[in-house]
Amino acid sequence: MSRPAPLTVPGVTIRPGRPSDLRHLAAVEDAGGPMFSDHFGPDLAPVLLSPAPSGLDRDLEPGFILVAVVGERVVGFAHVTDHEGHAHLEQLSVLPEHGRRGIGSALVRAAMEEARWSGYADMSLCTYRDVPWNGPFYARLGFVEVGHLAGYRQRLHDHEIALGLDADGVRVVMSRPLDR
Repeated sequence: MSRPAPLTVPGVTIRPGRPSDLRHLAAVEDAGGPMFSDHFGPDLAPVLLSPAPSGLDRDLEPGFILVAVVGERVVGFAHVTDHEGHAHLEQLSVLPEHGRRGIGSALVRAAMEEARWSGYADMSLCTYRDVPWNGPFYARLGFVEVGHLAGYRQRLHDHEIALGLDADGVRVVMSRPLDR
């Protein structure tokens, strides 16, 4: 597997989330709703427009949060949770006006590096297979679709289906080893 590109984006700082950052996370995530509305159209599943969990709720889960900051403003975040000893990218969000600048890629790479240093062997995520900023984006970062789901991955997938996330497209579990 090729070595990932550098973790930096000019003018952007990626660092562990601080307590003062947590209040901004839900708004960053919620800002992505219109992109899904534009992509899926009027039949969009309501779950995609539901209010995001608070940063405090995210912080209470086992794992870690990284933020992307421009100046003093949080413009993106990656939330990685621990599922039965496995790193799982629970959420990646970047404000749309800061999109397509490499911030999302840098956040994912930084999350992989943090997970690797924390002793995880791989990272998983759940996403839409065919939404350009979902499945194809993660594939470019080395994630591959998991064909046979078992254990925690099956439970994660089942939870997403129960939420109704599959109403707008095929949901898949993707994974990639974390380079040692």
